[in-house]
Amino acid sequence: MNIDNVSPVKAQSPDSPRQAASRPSPPTGLLAAQSRSPGATSSHAPVLDNDVDLEPEYSAVPLTPGQTGTLLEPEVTGPVPQAPQLTEEQQRILSQKTGLDFDLDLFESKEVERYFAYYTGPARETFVRWLKRSEAHLPHVRESLQRNGLPQDLAMLPFAESGYNCSAYSWAGAGGMWQFMPYTGRKYGLTVDWWIDERRDPKLSTEAAAKYLSFLNDMFGDWYLALAAYNAGEGKISRALEVTNAEDFLDLVSQNDRLNRTMRLKTETQHYVPKFVAISKIFQNLEALGFEPVRWDAAPNLETVKVPGGTDLLALAKSGGMNWEEFHQLNPAFRRQVSPPDRQILVSMPKDKAAPMLAYLQNPSALPHAGFIAHQVQKGDSLRTLAKRYRVPQEVISQINGASALAMKPGMSIKLPQSSIGESVPERLTKTRKIASARSNYVVGKTDTAWSISKKYKVSVKTLMEANGLASTKAIKPGLKLNIPDASDQATKKTRVQAAKAREQVTRYTVRQGDTIYSLSKRFGVTADDLKGWNKIKGTELRAGESLKVYVQ
Repeated sequence: MNIDNVSPVKAQSPDSPRQAASRPSPPTGLLAAQSRSPGATSSHAPVLDNDVDLEPEYSAVPLTPGQTGTLLEPEVTGPVPQAPQLTEEQQRILSQKTGLDFDLDLFESKEVERYFAYYTGPARETFVRWLKRSEAHLPHVRESLQRNGLPQDLAMLPFAESGYNCSAYSWAGAGGMWQFMPYTGRKYGLTVDWWIDERRDPKLSTEAAAKYLSFLNDMFGDWYLALAAYNAGEGKISRALEVTNAEDFLDLVSQNDRLNRTMRLKTETQHYVPKFVAISKIFQNLEALGFEPVRWDAAPNLETVKVPGGTDLLALAKSGGMNWEEFHQLNPAFRRQVSPPDRQILVSMPKDKAAPMLAYLQNPSALPHAGFIAHQVQKGDSLRTLAKRYRVPQEVISQINGASALAMKPGMSIKLPQSSIGESVPERLTKTRKIASARSNYVVGKTDTAWSISKKYKVSVKTLMEANGLASTKAIKPGLKLNIPDASDQATKKTRVQAAKAREQVTRYTVRQGDTIYSLSKRFGVTADDLKGWNKIKGTELRAGESLKVYVQ
């Protein structure tokens, strides 16, 4: 959910007059909706609560492979362009009633028509991808909504929120296919901490979404307003209703100009309901609109098993013949390749691979460690320095290593959990260090410091450190061989390029209709010349479907 204010969504007073408003009886839904009964909320105390550490590092640039999530696709978040005119058959389909009791005559259906035309036209390929992605989740989403007494039409909501992407994050920090903010996710029972992010768990997040949607419908007594509140936050919708005294969502939108700048509903929120209605109508008529029907039997056949704390998840995956990417796709909530050491946790595994994986859990020593980094303690290492270097909280290092973490001595081996990307920062630095050492052209003297060397050779300290794979200026000690990146000889220049490549993360991007060299260079934060050079593009034209290579540092 992309709330207007990035601050956490807060529940409103139960004495709100709108909370007691009468609710319309739920109509027959798109997926055979049932009558709704209220759901209770639950609390779950997070461990190592550190939202700053949640990936991705939220920015306007796309994620690199060094981050476990993906930013929301532009077809989810971007403004809808002027779409082509609908055919008579599309107009007929659009005029049919949806499961929820939306009055399109009052709405005039202009925005609904735009979204309908967009997802069946310019964004058709994206919508096909969303449909395929949803097949693994729709059965359990439908079952959860039915069990919680909610209209099953709400199974369309993850399309509008994330394109049914479990690993999606918004710029504001909302995560998972239901796009919960961390505060709201925790409030409805999801653990969001250093080890796991259950907003990315499709089943647990669906249960949380069912509870939250029940609460919103109880609060506002109107599905229009409940959906708007899901997008903007119940606080914002409540305040706007109090100021305007609007009767319903359509009335509220018509009075939006009366609200001051902070209270006013953003365009995204005003368009959120039309977007949902359009998606529902498309889903209701897939074959008539030329889409392949959704396969309701495509969900993987999984077995859910409780594993003990500190389980090596990568070794567990390998015991079943799976790589990390395959295992993580089934268990997207994990942020590390080791399970939290202080609690048992559920893991999903394919039923046809369960036997060897269960055998591994009975005898973990049968396979070598795979999800851990083994660090050999050097002189000067401490709990604090290792925590900083590997970006692992000190309490985690202590949890995993016990007394050894408090009595470090050179030569000891310390275990640290790898992140879910399967690659640690120190490993990338080590690669760069090897390249730099092989091409070194300067030996650090007794009085040298990072600052004095950078000043002498007219390079920044940051450039000097990155080109040599060094995590701290304290690593520059007498006798260390360095590569000075701006030295003039050809070997050093080659080293600088190699070291830079070792630091870079390459990502692939599939060109979409409307993309240009200029728009993509702005989106990725690179120059147009670089983008053309990496992909050997001579002109300025791009073809939809073309795969581009982008280096992001």
